[in-house]
Amino acid sequence: MGKLLIGTSGYDYPEWKGVFYPEKTARNKFLEYYATQFNSIELNGTYYRMPTAKQMQNMVKRTGGKVQFSVKAFNGLTHNLNNSQYQVVVSDIKKALEPLQTNNVLLCLLLQFPQSFHYDKGQRIYLDALLKEITDIPLVVEMRNSKWQNDNVYNALRQRNIGWCIGDYPKIKNLPKLDFLHTSDIAYFRLHGRNAEMWYKGDNVTRYDYLYTDNELQTMIDPIRYLLKHAAIVQIFFNNHAKSQAVINARKLELLLKT
Repeated sequence: MGKLLIGTSGYDYPEWKGVFYPEKTARNKFLEYYATQFNSIELNGTYYRMPTAKQMQNMVKRTGGKVQFSVKAFNGLTHNLNNSQYQVVVSDIKKALEPLQTNNVLLCLLLQFPQSFHYDKGQRIYLDALLKEITDIPLVVEMRNSKWQNDNVYNALRQRNIGWCIGDYPKIKNLPKLDFLHTSDIAYFRLHGRNAEMWYKGDNVTRYDYLYTDNELQTMIDPIRYLLKHAAIVQIFFNNHAKSQAVINARKLELLLKT
């Protein structure tokens, strides 16, 4: 049976006060409180700004080693591509993640590519080179273009022991369909919500404004249990962070999996 880790994508949301964080919790104590509630977290701020080793060491200290970290890669590797500079970015990320590795709390580095990252020769060549550059850190790739959902991709990832991110998105053309599979020791599941109306015209809050119903979560229980039988680690992160919905759904999923 694999190890189950459930958490949220990010934690530094002031609007969670009064629902998740106690009302009087200072913002600089959010992470400490989070560590009392969940066993893992997906760091999203690292996508917007390159993290440092000092910051990562501080997070380990603040969580007392009780939380394991999945780290979203800096956008210079996945969105703002520069074929002549990605090795420098990789080197910086590796240095930043060293404290997490040293303290055995690094789960993986998540490479989340945008829908504009197409399944064509040029993009595949870049991805191949990038993956070869990062060989000493567990990796998971998230593709938001459905063309990447094919056996050639899955088999290539399996050969390299690189994880495929199972994504739950709105049912919109060209977005990946929900398919519970894993290509490495890690089964990785991100739940973004199903707000089709705001997916393209919303911002980073309204796009993910969605509360999963109990029935929707219930349909995921058997597939998750299947993954737990076949993967060493099953990581589940809720990214529907608007209105504290991520923590509400994460807690509910934990309860459903215990029944």
